Amino acid sequence: MQNKETNQSSCCGAGGCSTEVYNIMTDDYSKTSGYKAEADLGLGCGLPTQFAKIKKGDVVIDLGSGAGNDCFIARHETGETGKVIGIDFTEAMIEKARANAEKLNFHNVEFRTGDIEKMPVGANMADVVVSNCVLNLVPDKEKAFSEILRVLKPGAHFSISDVVLVGDLPEELTKSAEMYAGCVAGALQKEKYLQIVANAGFKNITIQKEKPIVIPDDILLRFMAAEMIAHYKNKGCGIFSITLYAEKPTEQKSCCGPDCCN
Repeated sequence: MQNKETNQSSCCGAGGCSTEVYNIMTDDYSKTSGYKAEADLGLGCGLPTQFAKIKKGDVVIDLGSGAGNDCFIARHETGETGKVIGIDFTEAMIEKARANAEKLNFHNVEFRTGDIEKMPVGANMADVVVSNCVLNLVPDKEKAFSEILRVLKPGAHFSISDVVLVGDLPEELTKSAEMYAGCVAGALQKEKYLQIVANAGFKNITIQKEKPIVIPDDILLRFMAAEMIAHYKNKGCGIFSITLYAEKPTEQKSCCGPDCCN
């Protein structure tokens, strides 16, 4: 099981990939209330809990919960009267997160093994759903957002940080095994990503934060010539981290005939 330092030397952390930066993707959690260093694997691309509007007593679901970092920050916001559920498909991560929760004596934080496309939770139970740089790795994003809609209470919302693309990335970069298997694996064009969220039935879709993922030249030079790098930068295309907010409608439309079913 990799620790934060090892993860940050991978593509999404880039600690060992570049002499220019220590961290390409992640934001600094260390000053966030509820932060627990032992649960931070350095794999995120934003701070979704910072924008999630979590209130005391809320039920919060974290998708791709890893070692529990976002769950513990959410637990700080929801307090002892709330509940936090972390979902991850990796048994090793679930075990580590449970061990961290036990060490911290958090009795209202639990971790469940499961897929985001088929969550092991009931419908209409969550006040808030959060996720940090995980949805881009899910094969069926339409199903994932359909599931998020299902588990949220009417009128509830999500705040999700994720990676999106703008414009066409150079073929040399997208074909790179390191980049494809890491940070940008499965990332969609930004407009398509937002359309999937809208098609799922969410409203009040808002980008709460957006930042470019600036890949240093010494990484890019491993995949393309300097002239192509200059063209890539001037073209306006790139990789971005966005933190996205959206709400489940208070009333769901029912199918009343052929027109509303189409």
